[in-house]
Amino acid sequence: MAAPCEPKTSFQRRGKSKNFSVRGTRPSLHNGQLLVSTGVPSLDHLLGGGLAVGSVLLIEEDTFGSYANLLLRYFLAEGVMCGHGLMVASAEEQPKKILKALPHPVDDDKDRKTSQETDEDKMKIAWRYQHLPQHQVSESAHQFGHGYDLNRVMGEPRLSSVNTTCFHLQSQNIPLQDNSTNPAYLRLFSAVEKEITDGGYSLTADAAKSQGLTNRNVLRLGIYSLASPLWEENSDEHSSVSLCRFLHALRGLLRVSLAVCVLTIPTHLYQDESRVRRIERLCDAAFKLESFAGSEKETNPAYKEYHGLFHIHRLPRLNTLASYLPDSMDLAFKLRRKKLTIEKLHLPPDLSETVSRSQEDPAKKAARSASASAFNCASSLAERKLDF
Repeated sequence: MAAPCEPKTSFQRRGKSKNFSVRGTRPSLHNGQLLVSTGVPSLDHLLGGGLAVGSVLLIEEDTFGSYANLLLRYFLAEGVMCGHGLMVASAEEQPKKILKALPHPVDDDKDRKTSQETDEDKMKIAWRYQHLPQHQVSESAHQFGHGYDLNRVMGEPRLSSVNTTCFHLQSQNIPLQDNSTNPAYLRLFSAVEKEITDGGYSLTADAAKSQGLTNRNVLRLGIYSLASPLWEENSDEHSSVSLCRFLHALRGLLRVSLAVCVLTIPTHLYQDESRVRRIERLCDAAFKLESFAGSEKETNPAYKEYHGLFHIHRLPRLNTLASYLPDSMDLAFKLRRKKLTIEKLHLPPDLSETVSRSQEDPAKKAARSASASAFNCASSLAERKLDF
């Protein structure tokens, strides 16, 4: 008698995961993408847990560029603490000067906790409102990244422990060309490609066979004030095309490498809004900083607790159909004594009786006073009749 046939199933045992771990990274809970920290916990929360490796983050600079430069320094300082490779490119400020101005890390958790307690502003309306939840972008208890003190500068021994590469446009001998591609962007892209290839950050098939997937590292690329007048050497028509070509090529290069890029662009100098929208679509995420310095909002009592607005123009959408959406899109940033935070925008309580009342139209006010005076005259005549 033949043995009974065993039923066949489609179940297959899962093999070992092909994902590999890199120091200073963690997998995303939404799409499994490898994430790195930007150095600002509230910004990591807006990105869905961190900045994905192989992506490009665009920060549209504020009017004076001070806060965008601060976010870039946070990103580079986090790379030093994680042991990642750094590459800084700039046309105006010396890249070495940017590296020397990185904030000092707060290594002790006790110091971090005390600094948070001293920086928190308590509500002064009534004691019972202090127990209400704070209007702030939530940060997880197990914080991803490190804390930093803006009052101190990172020491040279800690900075020299990682590989750093600097690209200063003014020190490059770039000949002028008549083609539609900006030669400055070509030189920068060649330098980035060379750093990825020589540094072992590539994920192509040839690089995986020769180097393997163990003991790999991440390259953090920071480009300060890209597409500023110091970068644009051609006409406006050619500069727009060459910038789009550079961003498209850079995005494709980072997709097949263990590299992540944060770049700042002074978009407030552009009068063509369609050009800005085109640049944003060529990046994975785009945020804009609107500083209150030099504007009417600086003296507005409604914004006295903040230093500017934080606009979300594009959120990353990698390996998923829908991007991660934060709790609120109305955000503002605040520069405290030791750190920069991004919080939900909320208006202060109105305690006065005259501030909330709108200004009355003078014509309506005159008409109301005239009617009141006529009523008073009629009432006075009636009183005279009764008295008579």
